Amino acid sequence: MDKITMKNMQFFGRHGVLPEEKTLGQKFFVDAELYLDLRDAGETDKLQYTVDYGAVYSMIRDIMEKESYNLIEAAAETICCDILFAFELVRKITVVVKKPEAPVPGIFDYFSVELTRERDA
Repeated sequence: MDKITMKNMQFFGRHGVLPEEKTLGQKFFVDAELYLDLRDAGETDKLQYTVDYGAVYSMIRDIMEKESYNLIEAAAETICCDILFAFELVRKITVVVKKPEAPVPGIFDYFSVELTRERDA
């Protein structure tokens, strides 16, 4: 299966359990891999045979910036489900949501969740 990769998209959101996270907000990074058959798109050079990744980006941005979740797991689940619902060419999706400013005492790059969801046959 072919793949469209969207890496390190940065958003400012208000996700987290603590009140400060909801009030102040913080940076989040999102990766998405969309699995679909791209043969017709490659052979015809027509957008109708692929997924408009600008539209996918906008959907992810709206979820990350306009919604508020306690858990990044919930944000990732929403991204997966919404993309599978909106873009029927996508057969499978993997989403990684990274939280580099998690309120955890210590030195780290980020905490993240990775979800993979597939369209029912």
